[in-house]
Amino acid sequence: MKEQVKKIASYVPEEPLASVERRLGLKKLIRLSANENPFGTSEKVKAAVTSWSFSEANRYPDGDAQTLRQAVAQKLQIPANQLVFGVGLDEIITMISRIFLQPEDQVIQTSPTFSEYALHTQIEGAQTIDVPCDPITGKHDLTAILAKINSKTKLIWFCNPNNPTGAYTSVAELDKFLSKVPKETMVVIDEAYIDYVTQNSAPSAIPLVGKFTNVIVLRTFSKVYGLANYRVGYAYAVPKVINYLQAIRLPYNLSSISQVAATAALEDQKFVTDSILKTVQEREKWQIFFKKQQIKFFPSQANFIFFYYPGALELAEYLLQHGFQLRKGLVDDWLRLTIGGETEGEQLRKLMNNYRK
Repeated sequence: MKEQVKKIASYVPEEPLASVERRLGLKKLIRLSANENPFGTSEKVKAAVTSWSFSEANRYPDGDAQTLRQAVAQKLQIPANQLVFGVGLDEIITMISRIFLQPEDQVIQTSPTFSEYALHTQIEGAQTIDVPCDPITGKHDLTAILAKINSKTKLIWFCNPNNPTGAYTSVAELDKFLSKVPKETMVVIDEAYIDYVTQNSAPSAIPLVGKFTNVIVLRTFSKVYGLANYRVGYAYAVPKVINYLQAIRLPYNLSSISQVAATAALEDQKFVTDSILKTVQEREKWQIFFKKQQIKFFPSQANFIFFYYPGALELAEYLLQHGFQLRKGLVDDWLRLTIGGETEGEQLRKLMNNYRK
């Protein structure tokens, strides 16, 4: 057994909503801790999934996800053969780490950021180099990251917008940054929350693939498309990198029903647009609230807000007792709040006002 694996604590998933409701005697618990789409899933997905032929359940799925592949390629206007699909971005992150990392290699990431980057770095026996985010904006400190690159640096992870800070780094900034990164260092840009960016009309780094051969862009159906339960993610990169990923991808990794759901979700852009609009409107209300209450937060371009609150664990427990679950434990005295619906937002802001009195 790998020595580094012995040191890893098992992932503990969040307690199911029904279980928490029973334990606390709540009639309803609103989970605002997992960055899920609070507006559900497209009705087109429901229709597609329920009409899927059960008679095919004994057959293996399309191992190359051809229908979904063509739909994504057409939507993004990119070559279909430069995509690889995974069981959520979790599988994609696993594959990238397995391909590019060996013991003693180094990986650079912003701190704080999505925990799975460091997890898979540890599994492969490599070393994580944390670079603190900008303390005012929560953005990636590109200058500091460049200063940390050396001959051992094999991967750089960018969650953009960053989870949990919600801060967004523009394509122009990334372009300038990438021009200074050695070609031997892979830069992975995780765009799980890119649909929620409003400060830039063309926020995605997809155009940088090809201009820089060491760039991989990641996307998921778990967030704005509301398909977290179906586990569909994908990577876009130059053919050479995609070939590496395809070589180690497990066969038939994406179920037929997941492919059907994701393809249908792509067809309903009205659901996507409506979800984004409602999220952005509610996000603005939260940022106004935090400013008025003089609560420190990072300006967000995602579907969540990260805020500082002395005694955050006590606040989180108070809110949980009143039916709202926020994400705690990422950074001391900080909480991450997933943007919910309008009614949920009003109720939660009232609770926080009452707690402060």
